[in-house]
Amino acid sequence: MAHHPDRIVREAAEALGARRNAVALTGAGISVESGIPAFRGAQGMWEKYDPMEYATIGAFLKDPARVWTMLSEMVDVFSRAAPNPAHLGLADMEKMGVLRSVITQNVDGLHQAAGSRKVIEFHGNTEELVCLACFRRYPSRERIREGIPPKCECGKILKPNLVLFGEKVPWVTQEEAEAEAENCAALLVIGTSAQVTPACDIPLISRRKGAVIIEINPEETFLTRTITDLHIRESASVAVSRLLEEIREILPPS
Repeated sequence: MAHHPDRIVREAAEALGARRNAVALTGAGISVESGIPAFRGAQGMWEKYDPMEYATIGAFLKDPARVWTMLSEMVDVFSRAAPNPAHLGLADMEKMGVLRSVITQNVDGLHQAAGSRKVIEFHGNTEELVCLACFRRYPSRERIREGIPPKCECGKILKPNLVLFGEKVPWVTQEEAEAEAENCAALLVIGTSAQVTPACDIPLISRRKGAVIIEINPEETFLTRTITDLHIRESASVAVSRLLEEIREILPPS
């Protein structure tokens, strides 16, 4: 059934404004407009580096220096990226009391850079390095400046505090994300098809609890065909900016 795009944005804004208890689930699609290529696809990292050789915990343990050739490029791309209107818009929604938290699959730190205060990172981030031998932690910048691969005081090569393939998402993170999904009245799914575990559980949990599912994706996804209530077929920054405009009209000025 075809819906008029303006009406969908309006309906989504009304649901968010009325309920004032939303959670956002974000993926690679929200950061593409910040100059971070999606890992999959033509310009993606995995075209250049086979993830099985560069992005698994096994590969890191076997040859951490080699894995750092990919990681250093990734960190470099992140360091040049700035939040786009979608990241900034979600931070504004939080300040307005419409959005309670962001659950992200991204490791680029752009939600925090935009000013979002409650961010649950499924896959960690590259801001911190950890030693797998003695568990010491360091801020990335300071160690990376000293050379690649960055080393711990104990002499071992450090690993970014992110979840590589073959590693489990920390249990605490997963529990926190599931609690947010259970307790929200609206779930904004932005720039992800949410098919990778544990992100794939989030929309289902929210749906079971009666939340309205608002999807922002230029293309249709598995979610669109199954549980999405309102699908805004725009890029993340355009859709979030339009939603914000509508919410501002609906909500009384604070």
